Amino acid sequence: MSHSVEGPFPDSAPSAGSNATDPQVVILVPCYNDWTALRLLLADLDAILHREGLRARVLVIDDGSPQAPEADFPGRDFQALDRIDVLELRRNLGHQRAIAVGLAYVDQNLPCRALVLMDSDGEDAPADVPRLLAKFEQEEARKIIFAERTRRSESWVFILFYMLYKALHIVLTGYAVRVGNFSVIPGARLSNLAVVSEVWNHYPAAVFRSQQPMAFLPTQRARRLAGQSRMNFVRLVAHGLSAISVYSDIIGVRLLMATTVLMALALCGVVAVTTVRLATTLAIPGWATNALGLMLVILLQAVMLSVIFSFIILGSRQGTTFLPCRDYIYFVGDFKPVWRPAASRSGPWPRPRVLSRESAGPGREPPYPPEYP
Repeated sequence: MSHSVEGPFPDSAPSAGSNATDPQVVILVPCYNDWTALRLLLADLDAILHREGLRARVLVIDDGSPQAPEADFPGRDFQALDRIDVLELRRNLGHQRAIAVGLAYVDQNLPCRALVLMDSDGEDAPADVPRLLAKFEQEEARKIIFAERTRRSESWVFILFYMLYKALHIVLTGYAVRVGNFSVIPGARLSNLAVVSEVWNHYPAAVFRSQQPMAFLPTQRARRLAGQSRMNFVRLVAHGLSAISVYSDIIGVRLLMATTVLMALALCGVVAVTTVRLATTLAIPGWATNALGLMLVILLQAVMLSVIFSFIILGSRQGTTFLPCRDYIYFVGDFKPVWRPAASRSGPWPRPRVLSRESAGPGREPPYPPEYP
């Protein structure tokens, strides 16, 4: 698989196929102001990977955080982590869109055997990373491995609304909500995800919608390592709508079928009342006229809804949308190396290469990483 050399690039340009310098495992971590929790997460990851004899490289996607990390971040040396870098986005995009940019960036610039996607707050337990990687190898590195939630750690109110969202999701889309972002992606499959425009709205839903090969590993959601969760009712609704929007055409067809059934029932009611009134001697109650008028109104509304849903379905199947592999570069800001082993700190940090200035965005100079201090 060949990779283009666009945008900020931390190492020398990769050639087609495998490369001895390519990392086997890249851990992609979106972060928004969770620097304290991320520091603890990195320490836990390093200890667990070292214990299991695994190594990985970490790429943090800074989703436009207004708070900068501490000056000494990450504040320690590591044994199992080969390198830690921060890719800053030019604006806050939200969790799912930061993931979309990160996936496209790794696909274009950082070939690897496996990419581990996890949150920065610790709710995706570091202890599950070796289990997910073992399942990944068991599936011959061909499938996306999702951590399937068997128990959540939030309050009962949150869980109640989450259950309501799951019920609505399966009614509207036909798919059950089973997983979050925590997953392992084969490096060879990143190029497939990079052309799935639905990733811009919701990563797990896009994987399901695009029929990627996948497997599941039961896990329990852990608790935050530090700070407070920013997921409230409003964000939960927005997150749910983002997931449901991936299936807009399926939802449109289901609603069109429902309105068709409603039209048929209303039409049957109109015909039945009219037939009884004109073709029989049966008594018609006084409210029959009101019922007939009501059914006619329902029939007209059902016709209008069916027309609207038809246009929604047709509109969703045309037009240009966000394409991660093409458009991610417009949101990429600075690339900052924050830690690498002491043995490799001598000399300047490798300067990235780009094909042209246009590949970094109109009128933009490619952001080059500074020399490592």
